[in-house]
Amino acid sequence: MKFTTKMPNKLIPFYQNELEAVKDNLEQNKLQNAWYHLERAHIIAQKYPYEHTFVLWKMVQFGIKIKSAKEVMGQIPRLLVGGVKSFVGHIPVGNTGGANVPPLKTMEIPKDLKEILQANS
Repeated sequence: MKFTTKMPNKLIPFYQNELEAVKDNLEQNKLQNAWYHLERAHIIAQKYPYEHTFVLWKMVQFGIKIKSAKEVMGQIPRLLVGGVKSFVGHIPVGNTGGANVPPLKTMEIPKDLKEILQANS
């Protein structure tokens, strides 16, 4: 079993860019765009416990902002176990992290993110 704790330095700027896009879109009340970037940040972060947990927390906050009990309640179990699953390397690759997706479902990674992950992980 391989334990993962630290996101590679080369990957951090891509993760931070997605989080910055979330923030910018929220400030402009472009909720759909903000969510899109949260999902992308989740895909980038899901192998790394701290960053993964942080994105899940941002998803909880987003659910609160849009007053979605489904999203908030769907994120609570993910928030509690997501980081642990990242740490032990047991993640559903490509999962976008939202409550609208089964938590253990493997999903296709968008082409640009796949290239970023392969080149920088």
